[in-house]
Amino acid sequence: MIAILDYGSGNLRSAQRAFETSGHEVVITSDYHVALNADGLVVPGVGAFASCMQGLISVRGDQIVRERIAAKRPTLGICVGMQILFAHGVEHGAHEGVGVWNATVEKLTAPILPHMGWNTVSSATGSVLFSGVEDQSFYFVHSYAVKDSVGAHPTFAEYGEKFLAAVEDGVIAATQFHPEKSGAAGLHLIKNWSNTL
Repeated sequence: MIAILDYGSGNLRSAQRAFETSGHEVVITSDYHVALNADGLVVPGVGAFASCMQGLISVRGDQIVRERIAAKRPTLGICVGMQILFAHGVEHGAHEGVGVWNATVEKLTAPILPHMGWNTVSSATGSVLFSGVEDQSFYFVHSYAVKDSVGAHPTFAEYGEKFLAAVEDGVIAATQFHPEKSGAAGLHLIKNWSNTL
């Protein structure tokens, strides 16, 4: 069973529909024990870093993520759900994140923000997420991103500058783009992730 964490942020219904294509049962939940014990957990996110982090803490989502990593249970962050996994964010002031990776989510340097639309990525060697869709485009909507290389398998994209488009690090993975809005390539990536559960 895949749990999509409901903490007041994210395209929950579209994420649910997309993850159901993997063949797994998918539930939307804010229940601590359901989220903690699910085969896979998805942490979505739309909006600003601080408000998402506040919502996450309100359902003990930060604790759930840390406990799932310790228990080696797969977790996937999406968009701002990826960003809040990092140590710091600077959107509307300095804020602390979950701290899975020691890096800061910074404003992109680009002529037009937000970065909205389809973009290719340079997938990491040995990537499980991008297996079979290495040359495909994915749908991004964001103005902030991590610019450092983190995790065992970092994947990058470019928009004005190079930024982290996805990271795979043992049982935890995250994408800056929206796989649930990325058509066939996004569904293929979701299937790749669900096959690890």
